Amino acid sequence: MYMKIEFWGQEFKANMVIGCIGGFLIAVASSMFGFGGGPFVVPLMTVLMGLPMYVVVGSSLLAIFFNTLMASSRHFGLGNTDLVLFAFMAAGAIIGGFLGPQIAKRLNPLWVKRVAVVGLTILALMLIGVIPTPR
Repeated sequence: MYMKIEFWGQEFKANMVIGCIGGFLIAVASSMFGFGGGPFVVPLMTVLMGLPMYVVVGSSLLAIFFNTLMASSRHFGLGNTDLVLFAFMAAGAIIGGFLGPQIAKRLNPLWVKRVAVVGLTILALMLIGVIPTPR
């Protein structure tokens, strides 16, 4: 089952079955293990669903918003939340959500994907301890 998506005058098709199954598996895994689903939603939407990067970035923020909202409210209830850090990160996410797609739309899609691959590789190496995380 495909859904037609129109974004900035261009039309795309997305396989909603793959999106639903992938989104469900990512949400379950991120809830169980306590990591954000963003690094997994982006490859799902670009590689498996065939959407361009400038559509995926903002869409992935929306896709992980509800899972993040639930997990964050639970951590807030337990007293594990730094509200100042939250305010800065929320402002950055909102600004980046508006500016990122406008910049990516003007760039070659191959270069946008390459930058994403480099960023995800660095993140993966930090998560497994090969590269030390900044403190």
